[in-house]
Amino acid sequence: MAQSSKISFSMHGVGVSAGIAIGNARIVTNALVEVAHYQVPRKAVAEEILRFESAVQHVCLDLEAIREQLPANAPAELAAFINTHLMLLADKQLSEVPKAIIEQEQCNAEWALKQQMNELVAQFELIEDEYLRERKQDVVQVVERVIKVLLGHPSGAIRTDESAMILVAYDISPADAIQFKHHQFAAFITDVGGATSHTAILARSLSIPSIVALHRARDLIRDGELIIVDGNDGIVIVNPDKDTLAEYRLRQEQWELEQQKLKRLKQTRAVTLDGHEIELHANIEVPADVAKAKSVGATGVGLYRTEFLFMNRREMPDEDEQFTAYRTVAETMKGMPVTIRTLDLGADKHVNPDTVRVCTNPALGLRAIRLCLAEPHIFHIQLRAILRASHYGRIKILIPMLSSLLELRQTVTLLERAKESLRVENIPFDEAIKLGGMIEIPAAAINAEAFARELDFLSIGTNDLIQYSLAIDRTDDTVSYLYKPSHPAVLKLIEMTIKAANKLEKPVSVCGEMAGDIRFTRLLLSMGLRQFSMHPAQVLTIKRQVLQTELQAVLPLARKIMNTYEIDKIDPLLDKLNQ
Repeated sequence: MAQSSKISFSMHGVGVSAGIAIGNARIVTNALVEVAHYQVPRKAVAEEILRFESAVQHVCLDLEAIREQLPANAPAELAAFINTHLMLLADKQLSEVPKAIIEQEQCNAEWALKQQMNELVAQFELIEDEYLRERKQDVVQVVERVIKVLLGHPSGAIRTDESAMILVAYDISPADAIQFKHHQFAAFITDVGGATSHTAILARSLSIPSIVALHRARDLIRDGELIIVDGNDGIVIVNPDKDTLAEYRLRQEQWELEQQKLKRLKQTRAVTLDGHEIELHANIEVPADVAKAKSVGATGVGLYRTEFLFMNRREMPDEDEQFTAYRTVAETMKGMPVTIRTLDLGADKHVNPDTVRVCTNPALGLRAIRLCLAEPHIFHIQLRAILRASHYGRIKILIPMLSSLLELRQTVTLLERAKESLRVENIPFDEAIKLGGMIEIPAAAINAEAFARELDFLSIGTNDLIQYSLAIDRTDDTVSYLYKPSHPAVLKLIEMTIKAANKLEKPVSVCGEMAGDIRFTRLLLSMGLRQFSMHPAQVLTIKRQVLQTELQAVLPLARKIMNTYEIDKIDPLLDKLNQ
């Protein structure tokens, strides 16, 4: 059939890795939808359990082989993802419980494994923290890989003769992505996922355009169809006409040229046209992210999310493991500041991972600093590890989700206790280590001046600040359209916090997604912000905006925005501010 006779249509999702890709669709099958339920005769149960064990072993060997074949220059996240999946396979929840289900229900292995997966996914759904909640996809991906073996079609490399290939999937496991990478791989698009899913993280680390949350891409796109992936705007165009294709080929060339130009700014200081120097830091999740941060000229780590060390494991990391990770980051940054955020886990994560606490509204429950204060032993170990690492670099400690001065003072007491325990053991640390607090609850923003008086610095977490201010679950598709960073109330809370910090001459940064959103750079600068922290991939784009900004020239329009109370009028003004 000629290309022109095919139906052309577009889909909208969440762009999680920028860029434009043009290529042919490759549909990745979803083994989970093929699982049938049937009874196994009592005498065949032992054989069915053996079939399950064999499939698990097959996947373990497959993952180990993939890990061994990783090129030396592969992003460190890839090996970490493979290790995570291997740990899940070794966990009794996936390796032993399905066997009990097979025996008790006399059912087939595929069905037993899928039932256990559903149970584990339901537990992950209770987690408030978006990043941790996305980890349920690790369970799904591991289970799907085992089920593919059980069904007789294990994962394997895709062969294609097209000039470029775009993977269309319900979700893509890191293990599969590593294999696809060697086959003229151009982009990911998936039905599920969010900005913090492994698919998104992997795509960004490989600088591959990616769109998630398309919902029905696998149903509507056919194998081999020509598609355009616009990761900048979250748009997928299927069977584009000649004019659209020509337009996007031009956009693709322009995008690639722009990326090359941006690289020239790596060594350039971030200074506005009228002489205001700006600090551009990077957010990281694992020590290996430091290499990317340095490659774009980030002048520090503004947010090191330590949750990664605690995820997908049955035991908490001990002090030495944490110390090694924190020291690695500090040493690699070679004297540049490293802000380590203490554990920011959700409401249902306890010392014993087998215990799931059901919370009616986990966003308002036992999480972040509340959890750390409720579990002082865990907090003590982390504080000691951070303090020990501070001897090897310029480390600062950041406390998440503070809502009251009482919480802050309890935290300071525990920090002093950790310091004293190190002094007794003659273990060196930075006695003058800086302590900061995240402003991500409206109560904290309103009371920002009081926090600034007792802290060394403030960091505004805009993601949660927006969510809490507008009473919107940003992961709920039915209300996500109401999640507006440009809401006047949100802007006023941010300005209030910046003013409070500047009044007391305390450093203040923004480390949420707004820091890496070019639409808000000039407005934040106009509020008095001088430090931004964002994903490394966004640093150079924000730097260019800083270099092209004259603060005195944009202040009048910025003040007009801040004096506007109707959100539908703010967005056009923001567009004008960025012209």
